[in-house]
Amino acid sequence: MRSIILVAICQMILFALSAQERHLSNIKKLTFGGDNAEAYFSPDGNQLTMQVTNGKLGASCDQIYLLDLKENNPTSESLKLVSTGKGRTTCSYFMPDGKHVLYASTHHHGASCPPSPKPRKDGKYLWSVYPEYDIFISDLQGNVVKQLTDSPGYDAEAVVSPDGKKIAFTSTRSGDLELWTMDVDGTNPKQITSGLGYDGGSFFSPDSKKLVFRASRPKTEKEIKEYTELLAEHLVAPTEMEIYTCNVDGTDLKQITHLGKANWAPFFHPSGQKIIFSSNHHSTKGYDFQLYLIDINGEHLKQITYESMFNAFPMFSPDGKKLVFSSNRQQGAPRETNVFIADWNDGDPVENADQKTIYKHIEYLASDKLQGRLTGSKGEKLAAKYISKEYKKYGLLPYDKKSYTQPFSYKYNPNPHGTEDKGVSQMNGHNVVGYLDNGASKTIVVGAHYDHLGLNQHHNSTSPNSEGQIHNGADDNASGVSGLLELARMFSTNRAKEKCNFVFVAFSGEEDGLKGSKAFAETVQAKYPNVVAMINMDMIGRLDSMKALVVGGVGTSPEFTDLAQRFKPAGFNITLDSSGIGPTDHTSFYLKDIPVLNFFTGTHKDYHKPTDDVEKIKIKEEMIIVDYIFNLAQQLSDMDKIPFTKTKSTTTKAVPAYKVSLGIMPDYTDYGDGLHVEAVMDNRPAQIAGLKDKDIITKIGDCAIKDVYGYMECLSKFKSGDEVTITYKRDGQIQTSKVKF
Repeated sequence: MRSIILVAICQMILFALSAQERHLSNIKKLTFGGDNAEAYFSPDGNQLTMQVTNGKLGASCDQIYLLDLKENNPTSESLKLVSTGKGRTTCSYFMPDGKHVLYASTHHHGASCPPSPKPRKDGKYLWSVYPEYDIFISDLQGNVVKQLTDSPGYDAEAVVSPDGKKIAFTSTRSGDLELWTMDVDGTNPKQITSGLGYDGGSFFSPDSKKLVFRASRPKTEKEIKEYTELLAEHLVAPTEMEIYTCNVDGTDLKQITHLGKANWAPFFHPSGQKIIFSSNHHSTKGYDFQLYLIDINGEHLKQITYESMFNAFPMFSPDGKKLVFSSNRQQGAPRETNVFIADWNDGDPVENADQKTIYKHIEYLASDKLQGRLTGSKGEKLAAKYISKEYKKYGLLPYDKKSYTQPFSYKYNPNPHGTEDKGVSQMNGHNVVGYLDNGASKTIVVGAHYDHLGLNQHHNSTSPNSEGQIHNGADDNASGVSGLLELARMFSTNRAKEKCNFVFVAFSGEEDGLKGSKAFAETVQAKYPNVVAMINMDMIGRLDSMKALVVGGVGTSPEFTDLAQRFKPAGFNITLDSSGIGPTDHTSFYLKDIPVLNFFTGTHKDYHKPTDDVEKIKIKEEMIIVDYIFNLAQQLSDMDKIPFTKTKSTTTKAVPAYKVSLGIMPDYTDYGDGLHVEAVMDNRPAQIAGLKDKDIITKIGDCAIKDVYGYMECLSKFKSGDEVTITYKRDGQIQTSKVKF
């Protein structure tokens, strides 16, 4: 039974990955066996030239072959040798006439294959830059008709401009691996780049005015020493490279990616406004290379491939309708790499989060006009009106056919130190609900709370004596609501019709104990078809310098951990929290056995203070997070089933209410060894007791503390005036103090 379940899960994952390759359709395998790479189109799009190593074809090391794409069912025998069959070749490219091929070769220095680099003791991967390489032109019958370079050292990686006037190539003739150009007849060579490092793999923009290329840039003394020593041996270590662009004359040099690891094999999108490339920046194993698309300004990074561990060398057909690439998917033998062709589907620009729109939403919701959006206040109603207007703009259906608001009420004691029967007030809140009906059999809920602390009427501020001051809550949680509204826009206006319906909910009453989400979760399954998942955003606007994003709830479905890692934004550090329980609205859905995901960039010094204002929001980073959530949600919509799993923190069926506060900002990540303290508030019980930032609370009184939920449950047992012993770890040492609430 266990093996059947594992097989089923693997099949679901494979389907999910292939379904997510939305830019590619009708993927077709063109080669069968050996190592096949760097396939490039002829000017008419009817042929490919490629680099092949295949002993069965007599190519013991890389040789250049031709494939006629008009052949419907190609085989290995369909490949036609167009290099000499001697020496080693690399980087072929069609000449403008479509009757000749440009490539680099060592054949004029000997018929045998030059040796590959010997394995290093440290395991570092190396490329050879053979000094015997020169650039040649051959006809399609394999006859060399011209030698274009004859200088000492490496000359290779040659490509022709679309206008047929220039050739770009990489050379060591100046002492380093730099980009050069020459006229198409080999005359007028000019150095384009300078600066220590490997500049290579260049391609022209569609208008022939720019180059895109990969480059290493050793900076430290150690890096420079290693690079120069390897180059002296005609070797490079291509493990740290980024994507750059420049004008054809070398001016306007720009670094496009800042991803780390190996980013290479770039090629311009037919629009000239995007770049497709291969990268392993996301990988923990090093060898997992996938194709990515990025704007030429370095924004809106999107993953294109997901299947297999190696995808590289992408090239668009001249008409932009096809993409050819190399991959080790559908392997017939280990380490086999084949060439694939696919129909290219341009992305929908609507599916990109917009910085200006995100800022506009936060600016309004966190303005003084809304007076901090306390539940039941005039400011809450103004915010609800704003959100409803946005929903209507996107064509979302109202909650009850007439209004987007779901009213709810609850009792609240505004005095945290009061008793249950004193000072209790009736609170009337409003959830704002918009429904995107795609006619699907399943539904995903996307939520964020829009209420905040108002004028600190409920005494939840972390700023002493701040009653009467506006707590605008730009991060908490205007940032999450702006993400909610952007996702509503993206899913309701894109060309695709996802395989699920979406309910977009802005909750109120969160700050008083998840009141709005509890009210909504009570009837969600009865009102909407087959709710299979809930996605929540609470404080996503203050990404710190470590780019630490917490993704909570990954343990609530076996699908979530892999997806959260696979789609993670470049350069972000993702902390995965398995628990379905936390101090925000996803908890209400988890307790209804619905798989949940919660996104959170962490607490900060302005948390629950009047200083949580819009100018402190990191808009660009939030845009990236919204794109991330969109991709995840789109992936979830493709899944037939999203299994639910209970997590270890389900000891109770209710989020406990508590009347005391320790005065800390918790780290909400479930570390399992206690509650990690992000920050200690001034003049609050924790600080008076001697606690400091980064302490780990393990016990309060008789309560053992393992996580945030245990902490909240423990606080519910105390009242104002109680004095207990608090146990905590500091620098690995156990300490105790007396704390008085």
